[in-house]
Amino acid sequence: MVKFTSSLPLIVMLAVTAGFAVPQVAQARQHGDNLLIHRVQQEKGMNLPSRGMSMGQVEKTWGTPQRKLSPRGGDTSKHPQINRWEYANFIVYFEHSHVIHSVLNTPAGNNTNPASVN
Repeated sequence: MVKFTSSLPLIVMLAVTAGFAVPQVAQARQHGDNLLIHRVQQEKGMNLPSRGMSMGQVEKTWGTPQRKLSPRGGDTSKHPQINRWEYANFIVYFEHSHVIHSVLNTPAGNNTNPASVN
């Protein structure tokens, strides 16, 4: 028969530590969810390029972007070429030459300096 008396304090410590960690994780998740909800509400209220617009339409409507970041992907049909254009308040993502998504350029979005990942 195996005795677990020596590992009992360790199990108790792990259980207590886990009990303290859960509220912190839940609080961080709730804070992140609030930031995401706030950001989505902001994006809905703004005039951003919409899905399906061409590069020409975006440039005609919002002007020349501050930066056109180098394209990514394009090596296979499963990885189409993705282009990113940076404007003062938002970033536009293109698949080939059409908009797939536009996002606000906010600190909450962790995209304040997209060129740093370029």
